[in-house]
Amino acid sequence: MGRRYHHNVYVIELSNEVLFEPRFRRANPDYVSGQPCVYVGMTALSPDVRFDKHKAGIQSNKYAKEYGLRLRPDLYAMYNPMPYHGACEMEVELAIGLREAGYGVWQA
Repeated sequence: MGRRYHHNVYVIELSNEVLFEPRFRRANPDYVSGQPCVYVGMTALSPDVRFDKHKAGIQSNKYAKEYGLRLRPDLYAMYNPMPYHGACEMEVELAIGLREAGYGVWQA
């Protein structure tokens, strides 16, 4: 019997109000106006549960809690589930890819 993988990457769409945060703007010098702003993370929980925890302020990222609108499974579902190390690497690669596409990205 093979291993059952349970780690996931996820993407939360953020309100464009996050663009008024100086740290977010500095982290995204190549942001293309009109593109979405997102938070990219990885978890051993389901993305839905992790999103709810962010919004409730439980082990939450400031931007995900204050500006999180919804999950964007169209940007991550095809990768899940995966082993822990794969999720760690995919979180970074996904954030890089979205930044290259002009998105505003905050990565955990």
